Amino acid sequence: MTDSELKRKYDDVCQYLAERKLKPAFDLLEKLVTENSLGIYYDEYRNLEETYHFMLKYTVEGINDPERQEVYRKLIISVFELADKVYEAVRLRFSPSFEYEKKRIFKNNFITGLKAYISELEDYYLNYNDTISAGNEDIKDKNQDPGVYHQKMHRLFYHIWFRDKIDQAEKEAILEFFLSPVIAVPYKSFIISALILSLQRFFDKEKFSILFEIFDNEEEQLKQRALTGLVINLYKYDNRLLNYPSLTGRLKILDENPAFKHDLERIIIQFIRSRETEKLQKIIRDEIIPEMIRISPNLKNKINLESLMEDETDDDKNPEWEEIFKDSPGLMDKMEEFSELQMEGADVFMGSFSMLKSYPFFNETANWFIPFFIENPELSDVIDESDKFIEAINSAPILCNSDKYSFCFSIQNLPKDNMDFMVRGMKNEMDQFNELKKDEEIIDPGRRSEFISNQYIQDLYRFYKLFPRKADFEDIFNWRFDFHNKLVLSDILKEDPEILRNISEYYFAKNYFEEAKEIYEYLLQDKKSGELYQKIAFCHQKLGNYEKALSAYLKAELYDLNRLWNLKKIALCYRNLKQPAKALEYYKSAELLDPENLNNQLNIGHCLLELDKYDEALKCYFKVEYLSPGNKKVWRPIAWCSFLTGKKEQAEKYFLKLIEDKPNKYDYMNMGHVQWSLGNRKEALEYYAKSVSESGFSESEFMDVFDEDLPHLIKQGVDKDDVPIMLDQLRYVIED
Repeated sequence: MTDSELKRKYDDVCQYLAERKLKPAFDLLEKLVTENSLGIYYDEYRNLEETYHFMLKYTVEGINDPERQEVYRKLIISVFELADKVYEAVRLRFSPSFEYEKKRIFKNNFITGLKAYISELEDYYLNYNDTISAGNEDIKDKNQDPGVYHQKMHRLFYHIWFRDKIDQAEKEAILEFFLSPVIAVPYKSFIISALILSLQRFFDKEKFSILFEIFDNEEEQLKQRALTGLVINLYKYDNRLLNYPSLTGRLKILDENPAFKHDLERIIIQFIRSRETEKLQKIIRDEIIPEMIRISPNLKNKINLESLMEDETDDDKNPEWEEIFKDSPGLMDKMEEFSELQMEGADVFMGSFSMLKSYPFFNETANWFIPFFIENPELSDVIDESDKFIEAINSAPILCNSDKYSFCFSIQNLPKDNMDFMVRGMKNEMDQFNELKKDEEIIDPGRRSEFISNQYIQDLYRFYKLFPRKADFEDIFNWRFDFHNKLVLSDILKEDPEILRNISEYYFAKNYFEEAKEIYEYLLQDKKSGELYQKIAFCHQKLGNYEKALSAYLKAELYDLNRLWNLKKIALCYRNLKQPAKALEYYKSAELLDPENLNNQLNIGHCLLELDKYDEALKCYFKVEYLSPGNKKVWRPIAWCSFLTGKKEQAEKYFLKLIEDKPNKYDYMNMGHVQWSLGNRKEALEYYAKSVSESGFSESEFMDVFDEDLPHLIKQGVDKDDVPIMLDQLRYVIED
């Protein structure tokens, strides 16, 4: 059984339990136990099933038991926990995944006395801090080497990651670790990642409880990481959390805190934003970088690079930049948009650093999760040569921790002159950015928290997308992140319509119309609104659900909100529903409000064309051409309507314009129709042949469209009996 097949069966068991379908859950669980020779769990399985049989029997017999629902809840929890143990046992025995390879290797390295182990770490860091404070940085005792205790932190990381259940004693020891004044915040943050990974691998309410406790910590680095981990695992385990009132109750207590609500909203939006990363990298790779490469020969001549290091007080754009970008229209706009996205927290550096994860540092799995801090022993070789540069990187909020490490290792072998240049550039850049950051933090005190959670989510993104064995992990960034559909989180979100509205607007702005629509429809239940109806309609329209879009647009009509826009949208829906008469009615209404709108005139013409009112359509198209000379969009419908109304020379004139501009396969075909109707059969064959050969139009596709046009050809004087002969001649021409 493959890992994916096993996971599918485990997920089915969990879903059955969530739906209170215990019979199929027991049946599937029994198969997993017997097929994988897990006899140690068979007695537990039989006892649970027997308990359930008794419960069913008493229920059917009508025996009153006030404790029945509580017993039922605990039984469901027990079956969930048995499913967890069976799933874990099978994976530990058979899974070839990296996580279980690592766990099998680590089995003899679990820490037996966690409290004593943490006390040893505290004693070391207390003495180490005293030593550093005294100005003595020379550590002679190898056992007191920071690198040794750094590795002990790694062992603690793996111990927690591979721990299935955390008992009360370990829980207390871990909480003491996070409260310790001598353990550095980066190491505490590091261990939070171990807790998150451990909880993702194996459900344990005590791990949830620890994350809740950490969120109460005053240190923002810890709070934001803990909340990020809670959001991930509340999403993952949503279908079982209602069985744990202690956890849902803790969440409700937090929900009374406005700061928690704000943080929750922000982290949810940051997770949604992560879905944009691949699209953003594609824009950078396919649009921005090729243009930058193309114009790069001009840069040396037009910009003095050294001058960029000088202090500037003028905020005006360099006028020479416009000169550089004149041959690349739109690139300046893209760069400005890129800069804005960066300030919003978009992951703009993923592509740049994706190739810098092959350093030995990243061979250690735990290092993908460790925060960047100058005291990290693994940076000692880099710091000796470039401590100013490291300090500049450390203060860069626009780089996630993983990318900061990549940056450091990538500059190790740079010549000194290059290093000095980069240090000056980085320092100036960071000084400016930190000034902006300070200003933002004054205006918005939560800005620092935003940087922390955003960096952490980007660190996680690097692991799930770039780790060499990434395929062995369930990629959380492939999740839909529809938090509003989850039982537990949606209860929290729905208590504050403003937060829910903000999330829906972010979905809408990023074109995630399905998710936006779902939230808008919920909000509509609470309060009717013309804007909500319009946005729901627009989402349906973008999803291709024109009937539902039409229904919502018609309801929005009752609110008289931006009526012109709404009328056009109703007309558009009718057109897509193949009801041109109704569409025409609404386009005409829009015309009364905006008589000079050329797009509306075009649409009126299209409706008339679809209604076979060719003369009237032609009048609309000529009106557009008159009001907008040189408007090429109108040439094609004028040409076609002219042909259909027998104005063949006029049709020829406009099709010729199209062919001299940017013709498509239909232009060649239609010009062939015109030539044939004018009696120019050879010219007609030439245009037909071009339609097929030059535009990737297959012969069968051509013939299908030709059959549709045949009635028009006959109406314009083409002899029906000549058609098969001409088409056969065309086949010979194409073949040659």
